[in-house]
Amino acid sequence: METTNSLANPALSLSIEGMTCASCVGRVEKALKKVAGVVEAEVNLATETARVLVTDAGMADALVAAVDKAGYQARVLQLAQGDDGAVERPPSKGEPWWPVALAAALSLPLVLPMLAMVFGLDWALSPWLQLGFAAPVQFWLGARFYRAGWKALRAGAGNMDLLVALGTSAGFGLSIYLMFKHADHGMPHLYFEASAVIITLVLLGKWLEARAKQQTTAAIQALNALRPELALVRRDGADVELPVSRVVVGDVVVIRPGTRVPVDGIVMEGASQVDESLITGESLPVSKLVGDRVTGGAVNAEGLLLVQTTAVGAESTLSRIVRMVESAQAKKAPIQRMVDQVSAVFVPVVLLLALLTLLGWGLYSGNWEQAILNAVAVLVIACPCALGLATPTAIMAGTGVAARHGILIKDAEALEIAHTINVVAFDKTGTLTEGKPKMVAAVAAQGQNQDLLPFAAALQQGSEHPLAKAVLDEVRATGISVPPASDVSAVAGRGMSATVRRRHIRLGSKRYMQELGVNTTELDQEAAKLQAQGRTVSWLADVTDGPRLVGMLAFGDAVKASALQAVRNLQALGVRAVLVTGDNKGSAALVGGALGMDGIEAEVLPADKAAIVGKLKDGGAVVAMVGDGINDAPALAAADVGIAMSTGTDVAMHAAGITLMRGDPALVADAIDISRRTYRKIRQNLFWAFAYNVLGIPLAAFGLLNPMVAGAAMALSSVSVVTNALMLRNWKAGQRGG
Repeated sequence: METTNSLANPALSLSIEGMTCASCVGRVEKALKKVAGVVEAEVNLATETARVLVTDAGMADALVAAVDKAGYQARVLQLAQGDDGAVERPPSKGEPWWPVALAAALSLPLVLPMLAMVFGLDWALSPWLQLGFAAPVQFWLGARFYRAGWKALRAGAGNMDLLVALGTSAGFGLSIYLMFKHADHGMPHLYFEASAVIITLVLLGKWLEARAKQQTTAAIQALNALRPELALVRRDGADVELPVSRVVVGDVVVIRPGTRVPVDGIVMEGASQVDESLITGESLPVSKLVGDRVTGGAVNAEGLLLVQTTAVGAESTLSRIVRMVESAQAKKAPIQRMVDQVSAVFVPVVLLLALLTLLGWGLYSGNWEQAILNAVAVLVIACPCALGLATPTAIMAGTGVAARHGILIKDAEALEIAHTINVVAFDKTGTLTEGKPKMVAAVAAQGQNQDLLPFAAALQQGSEHPLAKAVLDEVRATGISVPPASDVSAVAGRGMSATVRRRHIRLGSKRYMQELGVNTTELDQEAAKLQAQGRTVSWLADVTDGPRLVGMLAFGDAVKASALQAVRNLQALGVRAVLVTGDNKGSAALVGGALGMDGIEAEVLPADKAAIVGKLKDGGAVVAMVGDGINDAPALAAADVGIAMSTGTDVAMHAAGITLMRGDPALVADAIDISRRTYRKIRQNLFWAFAYNVLGIPLAAFGLLNPMVAGAAMALSSVSVVTNALMLRNWKAGQRGG
């Protein structure tokens, strides 16, 4: 059972058995919605599941009973004791192959005489032998169609199984009638082969369809396979192997080289390279040092790591990913609602058309034998399997390929809307930039080149301040030797002081320098230029023999290496990129200009970001907002599609419809491209699904379609729709197209 975080309406997940077409989906939804206390119900044919919003989580039995009354079987998807929080999927049984093979073997002797006629041979099996081959196919291998069709009929509705059962029974019954009518004089052509071949083709289509549908769930299967069952936990100085379900937050887990990380946590000891490709889509291993976060499901490549657990079970990153992908695959895209409306009336209309075909041909020509065959062809060609599969299979394939590339799509609506995006609004800090300061300039006063960086680093050794880390990173990168410092102390609101090489060194703000009497005129012009670009400036002085300027350090938030390509990729897709940031105009202009942004909005308060998104939407744009912070959440929610960086806050991810599993802005264009391709597949699938019926039904009604050909076309329609959707799995980043 899955319950949402919504306090008002918990959600129950059900496995539904017995659905075969879009009409079944509509009937199950209708039955669920009639249950008192149901707020909303969504049924997915491809996953064979239902997601029901209810007022009371204890009404599962009533839902199961309602589905059973409608002619289907349901069971509540429970969470096992100590489970990781992901919804248990119904076991993927697939379709057995042997009924198809046996039906084909029994049908082949019935078809061989027809094939022999092509070569001028005229022979036929005896009527009783034909009956002997056809009856097991009709009433044993085809019994599933009678069972499901009868349940639908008893529920006052129709489905694909009813159409197949009626059509093949009519052909079989006609053959029995002709067999006994002409028993004493000249046996006419019988139609046992038509009924047997139709059932064989439908069984083959269902088998191929089931195999293809299993492939659409490959993303979920791959993610579930990442979950280790055991963890090596260090307790009381000893390493104990425990089931992951027994690991608790705070436990120290030992991760050996070559093993999979069992929990989310922080590295307490050790260093290694970790492969996170199946979680984030990042192809290269990521270096992990003390203090870095690791994610459950990643593979530790080379070093021994001791990791303190921060999340297990349902709260782990991997479990959240699985839930998000499952949720997207289970929900309906808006376009599916139109399909459901058509499907609700489809089967009754087909039955009426078949009846009109029967009466029309029979009364007009008097040839009731041909009338029955034409009516059978109408019933068989019209099976709405493809309609029910057109949208969900494309959604499953699209969300699956996105997940493999580090793009998590929370719901089908976000995936569908994303294809229309023409403006992307980016937050700056942490989205287009690294989100942490980097030293961008070190300008020494005259004669002080040798002392500036060593003195600055000496003061800041051991400090956790972001600017101190930036200085130390720069020193490590350049290999400069750092002298020891003594009497290190912080000067509140000003900076720092210390003794280095028997010199009294001070580091801090311009105001601190003024208070110390340090003359900064020499570098004021350079400092003003850097500050106009949004840089933070720190000053260094030596006050041993009177105040003397040593130099100036400038810090800035470095633009991500992929940011420029990200903007170019969007522009290649015809999408405008706009910068929306709370930073000053100088900093915004520097970043926006370097990246070639199409628009810049600077000094924007958090509350006003949503207003800017609204203004863009009012101008007719379909807007995506990309951000990573709490202050971005209102804008993410206000946008047509919110896109959050997983490197940011949980609040941002909850507000967004799409989450990027690594902090790479280039994934935004990838998400839009996947959406466009998925939507194109949906339209192609719906076109072909409708085309089969729009072209096939009139041909069958006018006697231009043999029932066996109709059966083959019906089976082909379902298989072609699923196969077309599966082509999305071949998508690769960089192969973009509008």
